[in-house]
Amino acid sequence: MRIISGKYKARKIETLNSNDTRPTTDKVRENVFNILGPVEGDVLDLFAGSGALGLESLSRGAESAVFIDGAGDAVGILRKNAKDMQEHVEIFRNDYRRALKALAKRGRHFDLIFLDPPYHKGIVADALAMISELGILDTGGRIVVETHRDESYRPGPFMSIKEAVYGTVKVNVLVKEG
Repeated sequence: MRIISGKYKARKIETLNSNDTRPTTDKVRENVFNILGPVEGDVLDLFAGSGALGLESLSRGAESAVFIDGAGDAVGILRKNAKDMQEHVEIFRNDYRRALKALAKRGRHFDLIFLDPPYHKGIVADALAMISELGILDTGGRIVVETHRDESYRPGPFMSIKEAVYGTVKVNVLVKEG
């Protein structure tokens, strides 16, 4: 797997050999970034895994990225993937609920959030509710939700601006309106 575009184009991204993680494929990543267009500001990659989405954002112009994953082996791979990048990167091993609360307590706000939790666990609705409640997504900010194509959830206070299915993966881009 590699970064698709930007200043780190073709940089190798290592992934985990595990059934617990599903790296976002190059095809899906490319389509997501075609939907998003230019990437600016601060990015949160929640359930980051290898960090492919956040790293791609940095390569395409994001100012900073925070990566959160609860698995120690994922955090190790993530640190390796982000090594030597001349970017503002923070990587934390933490449960998503605790991480979101900690980020809010630190006054962090994001322009783009990637939400790619384990499928069929009911996490998406909970994470979206927390993001809204804690106010960590800036007005006009976007959330990219990746789920199994059969999985459904309510986007809460966010508006869906684009939904697409790629094989077994469904991507939904949500926006926080003013």
